[in-house]
This record gives sequence, C-alpha cells and structure tokens, in this order.
Amino acid sequence: MSDRLQSLIEAWDGVAVVCRFDAETGTWIFICLHDDTLGPATGGTRMMVYPAPEEALLDAMRLAEGMTDKWAGIEISYGGGKAVLALPHSLEGEERAGLLRRYGRLVQSLRGAFQTGEDLGTSTADMELISRETEYVQGFDPAGGGKVDPSPYTARAVLSGLQVALRRVYGSDDPAGRTVLIQGVGNVGRRLAAMLAERGARLLVSDIDAARAQQVAREVGGEVVPADRIYQAPCDVYAPCAIGATLNRESIPRLACRIVAGSANNQLAETDDAERLHRRGILYLPDYVVNAGGAIAFALMRQGVLPGEKLLERVEAIGSTVDQILREAEERGDTPLAAAYRRVEATLARAREERAGQARTAG
Repeated sequence: MSDRLQSLIEAWDGVAVVCRFDAETGTWIFICLHDDTLGPATGGTRMMVYPAPEEALLDAMRLAEGMTDKWAGIEISYGGGKAVLALPHSLEGEERAGLLRRYGRLVQSLRGAFQTGEDLGTSTADMELISRETEYVQGFDPAGGGKVDPSPYTARAVLSGLQVALRRVYGSDDPAGRTVLIQGVGNVGRRLAAMLAERGARLLVSDIDAARAQQVAREVGGEVVPADRIYQAPCDVYAPCAIGATLNRESIPRLACRIVAGSANNQLAETDDAERLHRRGILYLPDYVVNAGGAIAFALMRQGVLPGEKLLERVEAIGSTVDQILREAEERGDTPLAAAYRRVEATLARAREERAGQARTAG
C-alpha cells in the first residue's frame, strides 16, 4: 500500500475502508463505509479511470460522506457508503463482466454492511449482473422483480428543487422562457433536459462526449456549449449533472447564473465554495438534497412501494425539503449548505440519542 493510500485511511473519520486489487483487470476496488448511525452503509458504485488509486480512494471517501449527509438530509434510515472501481483503462465485454461479478462477490462477503446501486460509470444492466452474486443491490421492482432505472426519479427531484429555486429568485416556478445550462447529459441530465424542454425552458447542453451533446441538443431544441465556455455562459440556472467539484474558487467568479441545481455529487470542491456562491448572490441547492430522488425511490421500493405515480409524488416532495432549507438559510442569513448541514446533524443526533436510550434500557 502506498504512503498516500495509508495516510488517507489513517486520517479518515469513517467506519471502514474495504480495499481490494483485482489482478485480472488491474482495477483497484474501494468500498468506503462512512457512517452507520441511521442504518447500513448504502450508496452507488462508481466505475471510471482515475489518474492514480489514491485519487479513487479520496473520491470514494468524499462520496461516502456525501451519502451520510444525503440519507440524514432526507431522513431515511440508511448510512453513508460508496464504492469506486478505479479502472486502468476502459473495460468491455467479458473482461468488464468478470470484474463486476467478482465485485458482487466482495459486496456479498460484507453480509449487508454495504448495499449498492448505480452511479457514474455503471448502469442498470451492470447492477443486474452484480445482483447475480449478491443480494445487496437496491432498486428492484417489489412486484415484478425487475431492476428499475433510478435516473427518472433523480431527474424529477432535481426539477422539483429547481422550480422551488426559480420561485424564490424570480417569483415563479415556471421554467418557461428560463435558460438552463446542463453540464453532462447522460441518463439523468438527458431526462432533466427533456422535462425542462416540455415546460418551455431554453436548453444549453454540454458533455465530454460531443456527439451525445449534439444529439441531446437536437432532441430538446437546445444549443451545445463548448466545455471551455460552460462557466461564463449566460443562463438562469446552471445544472451540473456529471462529475463533482465543478464549483470551486476558479469557476465560481466566472459563473453567469442565478441558481445552481443539478444531480452531480460533491459539486463543491470545498465547503467554503458555498460561501463564495452566497457572496455572489447565486442560490446553490445542496446537491445531496436535490439529487436524492433515486435514493428515495429505491428506499421506498425496498419498503414495498411500487414504481408509479405514487412513488413519483413522494420523490417530488423533495421540493418541500428544499423550500424548508432555503427558508431557514434566508432567516439566518447564511448559506443553504449550512442550513442543510444543520438538518443532517439534527437527524443524526436524534438517532444517536435513540440508540443510547435503547442501550440504557437493555442494560
């Protein structure tokens, strides 16, 4: 183990890090369990090429901590966890399938301490394959048993939160005539673009896959924005829907928007970026709240709620949570991130007190 891998693990405040090297593909596997106060660590599996294993571990740690905040922020009884498969290069066919099945067996060996689902670089088909090796994959239809794609629910939650932000900034939640720049038009970004186009918004789209950006722009009647013009492109809403850390000390001064609302995890490079946005008068919706639609849907399906309009209504209720957070932030004169974090801490504190009370009763 390299010195930096060791130092990252030593400095982390999480519950555990599961580390494995897949010799057949040269892939590093990191499963980070951050907090189990509310329940078993639960989060997606990310698969991509990283510059170094240390970068993948750091990403997994940050994502796992974000999942703790997400579950506590929406008050659902799961803990924070995330897995990252750091590929040496893109994998296809049997090589990819073999890696996923070996990873599934690793998840099964944890006996429920970690439960997973889709994330950047993995698909519903990948989860179906992993589920052949482990029972701890979330997102199966409780009636039909088929694997459900979380992206429609994630996109619907982002839209719900975005409309709350529009109402607070512009006085109306109607996206018609508003310009929304979507960075990353994969599964969630593409669906969000379609929903906004149906409601009359003007769409700007950007993606590292130029062909995909062009295709989505044609589908929604939008315009492609080159990667080097994303942050200074004039728009009402900037919606980061791909990688994290796009909001940082370099990009924030260049932003030409009033609202940030997107599905990407860990949009802020550091906590201080929330204050930088606040000082610029840009309303930032904490990502771990507004992108929680897929998580909510999967948790409810685990409880027996069937996919359909009822489930979508529960997902759309994220707008009420966003509204509460924004109201508190405005009343206290601080950032939405600070208000969201107070909500997280209150949820975790209640759970810890309940656990302590149960321990005292048992003793």
